[in-house]
Amino acid sequence: MIVTQLAEMGKGRYKVYIEERPAFALYRGELNRLGIREGEEITQECLREIREEILPLRAKKRAMNLLQKREYTAASLREKLRDGEYPEECIEEAIAYVESYGYVDDLRYARDFIVYNMERKSRMRIEQDLMRKGICKDTIRAVFEELEEDGMRQDEVSMIRSLLEKKKYDAKTADGQEKQRMYAFLYRKGFHADAINRALLLDIT
Repeated sequence: MIVTQLAEMGKGRYKVYIEERPAFALYRGELNRLGIREGEEITQECLREIREEILPLRAKKRAMNLLQKREYTAASLREKLRDGEYPEECIEEAIAYVESYGYVDDLRYARDFIVYNMERKSRMRIEQDLMRKGICKDTIRAVFEELEEDGMRQDEVSMIRSLLEKKKYDAKTADGQEKQRMYAFLYRKGFHADAINRALLLDIT
């Protein structure tokens, strides 16, 4: 197989193309040590060393470095490693490695996120945020159920009333158009229609 291109990526890294296809990224020193040059053949032994030794080790180190700065979900960490041009098999090996030590735990991440946000965001908005981070709906539901069993239950009506107070909204003086705008605002926040109606009715009494 022929190395058809070495594309500079910055910070001394190069994307290596083999037979016109992107294969992996290596540092200049590694390219020199391994004798990888454009237009020349790359040996199977060299490929084995890169794919089974160099890149898996680097992917694990990269994952650990990222996790030292903040917590990630497994999906978010995968995306960060993909940004680093690591092959999928190396990414999965790195994810399995950090999960084995408990450094990545989607259940823990979801619980911490929900506890932190449950008095500020609607359940629907929390679910949407977590799903964007790669947490599956079953995990989110399980955490909410666990928290409810522990006595931590959201009160969306009270949350909505707090928002109404901050907005200086008075249902007694608001006209129909203003009420519709407020309803739409709360609905976009992810609050359930029943909770919105109850909160608005309570505000009238």
